[in-house]
Amino acid sequence: MQGTSIVASVLSAAFLTGAGALAATLGERTRGNGDDPVMTLAIMAQLEKGGATVAGPITAAVEKVDDGKGNLHVPENYRARYRFIGSWAVAGDDKGSGSKEIHTVYASPGAAESYLKTGQFEDGVVLVKEVFETKTVDMTTGTVSHADKLKGWFVMVRDSKNAAHPGNPLWGDGWGWSWFDYGNTTKTTTIDYHNDCMGCHIPATSTDFIYVGGYPALKRR
Repeated sequence: MQGTSIVASVLSAAFLTGAGALAATLGERTRGNGDDPVMTLAIMAQLEKGGATVAGPITAAVEKVDDGKGNLHVPENYRARYRFIGSWAVAGDDKGSGSKEIHTVYASPGAAESYLKTGQFEDGVVLVKEVFETKTVDMTTGTVSHADKLKGWFVMVRDSKNAAHPGNPLWGDGWGWSWFDYGNTTKTTTIDYHNDCMGCHIPATSTDFIYVGGYPALKRR
């Protein structure tokens, strides 16, 4: 997955001027990464057309997180490479007992920046949600729940036109969907996203099935 961080670092430069110079820089920095973690960049389409000056990270890097047949995996080293966008605390069953789960969510490089510009996730954006069991203790600040045992990951990949893997039961409604139990980052237990995922996401239909209101990184200050 080295290539994604390389491209992200190039795009994150304060000012990158000149399409030709940027293309040359990307080519030099990504050359020799044989596992091809970066499938494409929307920005490269602009460069091929003789795009104009580029300033800052205006597009999301598209990372390969499926095997070409629609089977997803948890991206490697995502905590270091992805941007943390927000978290959720799931209340315990008994009032006053603290939280029973904490969900932390990361977005692939450039995803938050492009969302702030357009109000939509670009195709290829990857979202990774970690689901933790919690431990609740009394502290000087009061009763506190913190992340304890990692239960697994929920991975989503943006596919707005539903064109990546038509007919695949893990893809549809603008996304690829998969849950992974802790200990296995490559084999999902999700069988059909309609039955396994949409029950939780239908209330967020108006925002492309993502609860964007819970993510400070996606809000304009």
